[in-house]
Amino acid sequence: MSTILEERKDQIHLSGQGAIDIACNRESLAGAVSQRACVFCGSRVVLYPIADALHLVHGPIGCAVYTWDIRGALSSGPELHRLSFSTDLQETDVIFGGEKKLEAALDELIDRHSPKAAFVYSTCIVGIIGDDVEAVCRKMSEKKGIPVLPVQSEGFKGSKREGYLAACKAMFRLIGGGDTSDVSPVSVNIFGDFNLAGEIWIVREYFRKMGVQVVANVTGDGRVRDIARCHGAALNLVQCSGATLDLARMMEDKYDIPYERVSYLGIEDMADSLYKVADFFKDRDPGIVERTQALVREELEALMPELARMRRDLEGRKVAMYVGGSFKAFSLVKAFRHLGMQVVLVGSQTGTKEDYAELEQITDPGTVIIDDANPLELSHFIKEKDVDVFVGGVKERPIAFKLGVGFCDHNHERKEALEGFEGMLNFAREIHRSVMSPVWQFVPRRANRAGRNRKEAVNE
Repeated sequence: MSTILEERKDQIHLSGQGAIDIACNRESLAGAVSQRACVFCGSRVVLYPIADALHLVHGPIGCAVYTWDIRGALSSGPELHRLSFSTDLQETDVIFGGEKKLEAALDELIDRHSPKAAFVYSTCIVGIIGDDVEAVCRKMSEKKGIPVLPVQSEGFKGSKREGYLAACKAMFRLIGGGDTSDVSPVSVNIFGDFNLAGEIWIVREYFRKMGVQVVANVTGDGRVRDIARCHGAALNLVQCSGATLDLARMMEDKYDIPYERVSYLGIEDMADSLYKVADFFKDRDPGIVERTQALVREELEALMPELARMRRDLEGRKVAMYVGGSFKAFSLVKAFRHLGMQVVLVGSQTGTKEDYAELEQITDPGTVIIDDANPLELSHFIKEKDVDVFVGGVKERPIAFKLGVGFCDHNHERKEALEGFEGMLNFAREIHRSVMSPVWQFVPRRANRAGRNRKEAVNE
């Protein structure tokens, strides 16, 4: 800890060493390059997978470039979301205002692409110059006959979590206008899943086998029509709590729809999530519990022998992880236990005090828990803990490879489904391939450790 900046020490905690009171939900330390993204990015990653909507970034071109195709969110139909549009504000626009440019952009893009709705993202410069984005959106909505929704996501407002809230407020304005006449009493909305590598299709298939109707995906493979009628569902299932929990609470207040916190990552959490849904609907559908039990049993019978085979190689290996939403961390700690691996570092971009308190309860003594980390801190702890594999996102990948450590992409950019029972098998295979690759014997730090181990074995 002597190498950590004094201003950062209250955001780092070791499990089992005193009461946890980790600082979080605050702005990143000036001068320390954080792994955390801005408010605009937070809103963009939540809304981006709505596939039949227009997404227009009102600001300089760099903001749109940074977030282009930021999630590997697949669509079963339209792919308008994969196009990146910007008003490309220039120096003259900053001086004289960008409202006319925004209006002209919306006029052209809506006519050209015929979206079901349009989201307009305010960036830092727009907040500074004071463009009335709300008024422009209202005018264009009346002119074009579709919802044109402002997303108040100026990057300087706070952390990435503020962007999640801005996204939820924009989506909430869509809800309530759709037809719910064909919605079943046994129905759910899937919140906080972004259909990376088609994962939401795996989860929806589980619910289909259980006899549960999915009304809306919020937001992976999302559709404006489904979001507009999602108030007809009986239950909201919230996975990425930071991203969509605010929307679930808004719907509970206005429409009296309860929500359940779930996770589709790992064996225990996937099964528990399905059982939660079955338990909620057992009075409406007496056979749902039995169908759910049969589904879980069938999946585990195929999965567990494969995990046992890989565990023989992975037993005792060390893991570090740094993820966006803390819900991933909970599930991953449990998943690595099934593989016999030890988590020695766990961090999050958007965790809360409650999240970190729960992490301390489920991690081993001495595990480093870190909020809003920077590359120097992550590098320090990876070397100190002698980690075998690092789980993170695109910004963490270079850290792992520079240190000669295996890497597993568990963030927006991944191309392989990691959710559900099928996803757990994919995840285990990826970890096994990464850790057991012979390339690590040629990395100086790993080769030195192997030499020490051989020498100790000979001495014994």
